[in-house]
Amino acid sequence: MDRSIALKAGLVQIALVAVISGVLAVTLPKSFFEEWGWLSGPGAWMACAALTATVLRLPVAGAMIGAGLAGLPSVVAVVLGLHWLGALIAVVLFALWCGRLALDRRLEATVL
Repeated sequence: MDRSIALKAGLVQIALVAVISGVLAVTLPKSFFEEWGWLSGPGAWMACAALTATVLRLPVAGAMIGAGLAGLPSVVAVVLGLHWLGALIAVVLFALWCGRLALDRRLEATVL
């Protein structure tokens, strides 16, 4: 695993999620999240993951798969009422995925 990319991916993802969460919280009423949070949250998460992959020059498709998988434990946390803990766990898992993705990309480049 590329620890440097994992750390960067985690920091970039946290920053992007924080920014988009803040913007959405300021611009939309609470009722929006009660009705559409199940869609807007994962959509924002995936958009942030795509941007993180772009910033770090990782394969976007691979990062999107990792973001989807990393988000699954977050669903359990949301059901338990621990939304932000779930988001933190998802960021850590996504960062680890990106670190592995970077290593896989580097190994592919050396084989070819």
